[in-house]
Amino acid sequence: MPNYRYKVMNQNGERLEGTYTANTKEDVMAMIRTNNYYPLKIEEIVEGTKIELNSFTKVKVKDIAIFCRQFYTMLNAGATITRCLNVLGQQVPNKKLRESIVQIDESVRKGLTLSQAMKKEERVFPELLTNMVEAGEVSGNLDLIMLRMATHYEKENKLNNKIRGAMNYPIILAFLSITIVTFILTFVMPTFVGMFQSSGVELPLPTKILLSISSTIRTKWPIIILIILGIVFGLKYYFKTESGQLFTSKMKLKIPIVKGMNEKIIVTRFTRTLSTVLYSGITLIQGIQVVSKVIGNKVAEHKLLEVKDQLIKGIGLSEPLKDTGIFPPMLYSMVKIGEESGSLDDILDKTADFYDEELDAAVQQLTSILEPVMILIMGVIIGFIIISIALPMFDMANTVK
Repeated sequence: MPNYRYKVMNQNGERLEGTYTANTKEDVMAMIRTNNYYPLKIEEIVEGTKIELNSFTKVKVKDIAIFCRQFYTMLNAGATITRCLNVLGQQVPNKKLRESIVQIDESVRKGLTLSQAMKKEERVFPELLTNMVEAGEVSGNLDLIMLRMATHYEKENKLNNKIRGAMNYPIILAFLSITIVTFILTFVMPTFVGMFQSSGVELPLPTKILLSISSTIRTKWPIIILIILGIVFGLKYYFKTESGQLFTSKMKLKIPIVKGMNEKIIVTRFTRTLSTVLYSGITLIQGIQVVSKVIGNKVAEHKLLEVKDQLIKGIGLSEPLKDTGIFPPMLYSMVKIGEESGSLDDILDKTADFYDEELDAAVQQLTSILEPVMILIMGVIIGFIIISIALPMFDMANTVK
């Protein structure tokens, strides 16, 4: 069936827009009249005629956090779900998320529950959020669930910012180093080539290597760019595959310089997310299943699925966590206390706060280590270039004497 884009005005004089799948324009008009809207414009979307810019727009964790926070605020103020969706469909900053909310609003008006409508927009809304909304609908505390999810995604966004902050400096320094070296080899080195060739001095090995690299970059740069692009896209594709994700997950837990930080990221996400899902009334087995998908590490995901199998057999959570070998002793000790006291969600939440602080320290430590390492690598490269240029110049000076 064709899709139609429409613009309407509601009873409050507010302009709304969205898309609707129907056989004819008359069906769209019927939908508009059913919702007591005044039609302004209806047009059929012709597939393939133009590319929507918002199709490349990414819905970030921060956008989801804003959505949950605003949804809770309106629910708490007494607004209906459809009213919340109507308002959010107009004012959410992210266009892709805004259009998705409009689609959810239409589905809810047709009789679907909020969670069912959100599941239809699975490319935008995380599975964790839709599962939590479903639990909130069953328990009748959707507003509290939205508050909890707003806090969860705000902290997840803060965690992502910490990780990006730790990697920004070395990435920028690496980019500058590559740019400087490329500039020297492309524009500076050619000025010395004629001098070295006319001197008749036997060039040392480092200088020969440097001149060869410089000549290759200047004469074969299109091929080099194509090779680099091929490698980049090839690795990007590989890292999206199951085996590629598993490989990077293993490396994150083996490389000493990043191992500590990644272990704390896993613990923080595990404790925070499991605390959130248990608070909503989801069972522990279902909770482990949900948490395994958002943990962000394939090794940890497989280990948690093993933990779930142990839980199904009737074993408690603390012992299977201990057997995974990827969680610190403090975690399964706290989990055991939570199981014995019957307040596992609260204990996990407090543990997550503790590991948030530990992660801050790990990020600062990683940054303090990467800074001198990157400077040292850059110094070695620049030093090699200077020595390669200086050695034949000393030989030339000796020859003149």
